[in-house]
Amino acid sequence: MDGYKALYGILETALKQAGEESGMLLGQQLSIILSDSLTTSKSSYFGGLDAGCFVVGIESSDPYSGQFYLVFSLPDAIGMSSILLGIPPARIQEKKRLSIIEPDDIDAFSELSNIVYGAFGTVFQNGVAGKVRLKLLPPKKYVPEIDQLSSEEPLPDGDYIMFRSRLEMPGQEMNHLDVLFTEALAGLFDPQNGDAGARAPQAADSTDDKANEPEDEPVDGEETIIVLDDNEVARQQMTEMLSFTGILVAEGTLGSDMKELFTGRNVKMVMIGSQDADDHDLAVCIKVHAMRHKSPPPIIMSAESWTRTAVLKALKYGASDIIVKPCSGDDLAAKVRRYCKLPPAQETATGS
Repeated sequence: MDGYKALYGILETALKQAGEESGMLLGQQLSIILSDSLTTSKSSYFGGLDAGCFVVGIESSDPYSGQFYLVFSLPDAIGMSSILLGIPPARIQEKKRLSIIEPDDIDAFSELSNIVYGAFGTVFQNGVAGKVRLKLLPPKKYVPEIDQLSSEEPLPDGDYIMFRSRLEMPGQEMNHLDVLFTEALAGLFDPQNGDAGARAPQAADSTDDKANEPEDEPVDGEETIIVLDDNEVARQQMTEMLSFTGILVAEGTLGSDMKELFTGRNVKMVMIGSQDADDHDLAVCIKVHAMRHKSPPPIIMSAESWTRTAVLKALKYGASDIIVKPCSGDDLAAKVRRYCKLPPAQETATGS
């Protein structure tokens, strides 16, 4: 399809980065390769679906107001979520064949959606003129002859510009990932009347304001240690143990918005607390690395129990060190001083 060449280039970069980062989360090589674009309508698109799908909406605010949609086939969503959950291959094939969707699948797919959304946020921020604010919307499932289409669900009626990409993973049969834009929103990102409204990512220059800096570059701001743990009591205990550093501590859960936690902060270190260091918890290391590709902060991963496999995975996913809960205050302090490059403890410190 002629037109929208700048938007095509931005999406090509965003999808490539989303594939690489999602592959890191899955522990598999995943490629998302933009291959085509065409015009379609909601009725035509959903009328031609052979299987169900998950629709992930991303809302863009002023001056690029509107929503665009990522549509994953249901078998792909089930397959990738199951891989993330560590489900055996034979069971994955059965789930894909029978379209079995369990609560854990939804949670795992949400994790993958967050990674894709993060890649889009980074590339769009650096790829168009002016400030871009994106917000991830909850995924919506649609299965033909089971779920009903309405004027607004799973996306609004109307005509769309569809950008189709191939999903490729060794040993897996994959389908397409489609990105659907209304013509109005596509025109805001990439005006077709010759006005300068968008530029290819590689044309971005360093004179833009900080809102257009790539998110994987260090950001000036207050030095911060981020503490992530689903257990509120454990987070507070860790925050108290880190008070000796004099560094600001920001708290969050394992499912917190990493972009929100990192924005405007000079993150010196990230503490990730878990109960048993399962794959879901360990994958948070990858989400942290995704925020600072070129200079990721040190990560200390803590858990109540560790297996040899979990230790190896933690290191593979980017953890700098691991500790066993409950941890010794002196041992933790020594690690924190080393990774945050703090001066040695004074002689008056306890535990000599």
